[in-house]
Amino acid sequence: MALFTTGEAVAVELPIARIPTRAAAFLLDLSVQLLCGLVLVPGSQVLLGWWGADSAWRATAVIVSVVTVLIGYPVLSETLTRGRSLGKMALGLRVVRGDGGPIDFRHAVTRGLAGIVDFWALGTGLIAVVVSLCSPNARRVGDALAGTVVVHDRSRLPFAALAVPPPWLQGWARQLELSGLSDELALAVRRYLIRFRTLTPIVQDQLGRTLVLTVCARLQTPPPNGYPPLMILGAVLAERQRRAFPPPPPPQPTRPAYARAVA
Repeated sequence: MALFTTGEAVAVELPIARIPTRAAAFLLDLSVQLLCGLVLVPGSQVLLGWWGADSAWRATAVIVSVVTVLIGYPVLSETLTRGRSLGKMALGLRVVRGDGGPIDFRHAVTRGLAGIVDFWALGTGLIAVVVSLCSPNARRVGDALAGTVVVHDRSRLPFAALAVPPPWLQGWARQLELSGLSDELALAVRRYLIRFRTLTPIVQDQLGRTLVLTVCARLQTPPPNGYPPLMILGAVLAERQRRAFPPPPPPQPTRPAYARAVA
């Protein structure tokens, strides 16, 4: 596990992908690249043969096809899927930035170009293995240059905090007029509750107080005194959820068949 600090001062723990898993993903991607190469190289030669191209054009086509397969494939796939090639998808891996966010085209290009050094300079991938072993986050040269990390993407999502309001705030919450609470503000409150345990104490207090003042101003009610922001926001959000999804009515008791017959 590695700790990432996002731009919102949120600490996120993500499991780092180590060499065995990444090697398996690389072999799967390599198989896809070989298939693409078996299609591109002969196909380009056939097309150039139809056009009557000379040997220089044929050699150029081979080089372009190889570069497209070796560099274009990882760059294109990781850009379109925000950090996941076919091999990484199969193994549940993803490339993320140093702060845990999704990568973009710049990161993918840097990793793709550096892959020439990592995997193809010696033809064995030895450089990538050695550099990953020396890195605490298993970064290869491409990751170090792009500022990225490969992590396991299949992890359990956190449950929303305070799904049930504190008993001592239920009466206060049920008297609120929640029509002034917009969906955007409710989403911000939910994110705060979910990420509460990952926030620093200062951010917990400052962000919580700001949200409480904003929510109570929208609801046109003063915040209850003596309660931390976590409880107040949890009570408001739980009451909103209770009104949006009311519990089903209790089942009505039925009389036995012989009682209905007598009636």
